[in-house]
Amino acid sequence: MKTRVLLCLAFLVLSCLPAAAQQPSMQPLTFWYDYTINPGKEEQFLELVKTVGAPVRDKLMADGVVLAWGVQTPLLRVPGNATHTIWYAVADWSGIENVQNALQAQIAKMNEEAGKGGVTKKGAGAAPGPTARIMEIADVSKTRDFLTRDLVFAVTHVPPAPGLLPYTRYNFTKVKPGKGAEYRKAWEKYNKPVLDKLLADGIIAAYGLAVEEVRTSGDFTHFTWYDVKDLGQLDKVRSAFLADRDHRSQEEQNAITELFAGLTDPDAARSEVDRAVIFKVSPPK
Repeated sequence: MKTRVLLCLAFLVLSCLPAAAQQPSMQPLTFWYDYTINPGKEEQFLELVKTVGAPVRDKLMADGVVLAWGVQTPLLRVPGNATHTIWYAVADWSGIENVQNALQAQIAKMNEEAGKGGVTKKGAGAAPGPTARIMEIADVSKTRDFLTRDLVFAVTHVPPAPGLLPYTRYNFTKVKPGKGAEYRKAWEKYNKPVLDKLLADGIIAAYGLAVEEVRTSGDFTHFTWYDVKDLGQLDKVRSAFLADRDHRSQEEQNAITELFAGLTDPDAARSEVDRAVIFKVSPPK
């Protein structure tokens, strides 16, 4: 996941998962790998993704283990933040184990094959394995993993268009200690109905409220994410939330503001918008 942001995948997004559309109680897990790629090495990194990890995740998606996976980059460059994120979504912890084991086996196999390559007929060394290549391509000292779970998850029933590379907005929140349940209740009362309407109207394709499943960061406790097909849709999301608040009395608006201010640390709030460069979703069953 991302200290930068987004979410959580979402993801997530994260993740636009038509296969889960009929499972409203589903709380998928998303594994995020944050990488800082050395300047000029971006295409080499994507080639490594396509030749090493993609075949594994694609096969596990065909087997029903992986729900969705992709690679995304931030719209805004921020010093110290990751340049690329690989993510995949699964239904449960056994899915995490299956993916991690398969990826480790793939990398070990390819490293071994590279080691046996020796010297070519022209005297050049054989191509290095994936471990050596990532050491050249990325600043591995800045690599960071996150594992998140969507507490609330919703997705459109309409399958994504072929070749869709969505944008995902992440709004990161730091909820005060012991206030998690109250925050979720407030979020579902005041934010979820707006997101549900945006989903029904086709303005967003999916959304979620997520937390770290394994807590590794103190920068945030919760994040809201949603997918849109283009940046213009973000204006419609903003307008929808403004309209929702504006139709309420001033007294109710003040109460909502005070409620969230009392549950969260406003100074810790951060946002991020990412663009997918690879985006794959399990087909509907």
